[in-house]
Amino acid sequence: MRRRPVTAVLAAALLLSAGCSSDDGEPSAAGGRASPSRTTAGPSSGPAAEETPPAKGSVKVVRTVATGLRSPWGLAPLPDGGLLVSSRDGATITRVDERTGRTTELGEVPGVSPAGEGGLLGIALSPDYASDHMVYAYFTSASDNRIVRMLYDAEKPPGEQLGAPDTVFKGIPKGVIHNGGRIAFGPDGMLYAGTGESGERGLSQDKESLGGKILRMTPEGEPAPGNPFPDSPVYSYGHRNVQGLAWDGRQRLFASEFGQDTWDELNAIEPGGNYGWPEAEGRSGGSAFLDPVAQWSTDEASPSGVAFAEGSVWMAGLRGERLWRVPLRGTRAAAGPQAFLTGEYGRLRTVVAAGGDRLWLVTSDTDGRGDVKDADDRILELKVT
Repeated sequence: MRRRPVTAVLAAALLLSAGCSSDDGEPSAAGGRASPSRTTAGPSSGPAAEETPPAKGSVKVVRTVATGLRSPWGLAPLPDGGLLVSSRDGATITRVDERTGRTTELGEVPGVSPAGEGGLLGIALSPDYASDHMVYAYFTSASDNRIVRMLYDAEKPPGEQLGAPDTVFKGIPKGVIHNGGRIAFGPDGMLYAGTGESGERGLSQDKESLGGKILRMTPEGEPAPGNPFPDSPVYSYGHRNVQGLAWDGRQRLFASEFGQDTWDELNAIEPGGNYGWPEAEGRSGGSAFLDPVAQWSTDEASPSGVAFAEGSVWMAGLRGERLWRVPLRGTRAAAGPQAFLTGEYGRLRTVVAAGGDRLWLVTSDTDGRGDVKDADDRILELKVT
């Protein structure tokens, strides 16, 4: 288990007075930093022979899979069918039968301390889930953000199917805002975690801090072999608040990032890369920082989950209340971003590849910031091109 000291965080009042904005892009009462628009291209493209997806795509809502979910955040499809979904505020994990929509609560995760944007956030299945049945979870405790793993035993009664959590990694800074929270196992079998700077901007550029980073570690929580900084889980830095991680068909990592008041980002992640926050928000046009693949105004996006399907990255928008498609050629956008489902289902939190041309999409209207409608929150099945 990797242990790191917890960096102190600012109180909510200080965060607001500093002009920090919340994870859905809403500025504080004091306002925030405005950055000029820049148009410099993003990271270098992949091989020239790589197939370019069509500039225009389509999205069809095939069906509503489940309704009545409370503050859903993370989603993990099970290999034998079914979906696991975490409740940020309820600190529970629920199994959803994707055929019938029936829900079964597996149990509550002990040690979760929901507040502000913190709580039970991302979940992921062990790479050896078929044999070990381990579920990983990222959550906010009373002192930090941490990652645990638990045995899922479907033979036990509902409500008692989660084993005691084993702490894999701890010491990630927590705050009222900017807790990151997305975890995913990569094609290399390593565990990746997107973290936030908890409202303390300076943590993002501090390579000794775990805040404002993408972390890469072994399933046991040790720094992964081949990481860019010796004996460190830090994989990339200069992030503000990362809540989306996805790999394309060539095992290249993409991540979404909340801006403050000006630009939200989709980034192609390079080992050791510096993505600029707080010195840059959006494209900087210089050589010191890596520019995003695409950027949006914060009222159009405020992105959380991302997924890769049909040659494009699909990005869920909270404040923007829409699903964005970014067609790729290598690590560049092959065309401008395209929006779908604008305003139809409210805030969109998580999108996960469901195989082929299908996606799972999770709404987020019951998180305290949405306009709650009948049957919220829900999971949708989408067909995309």
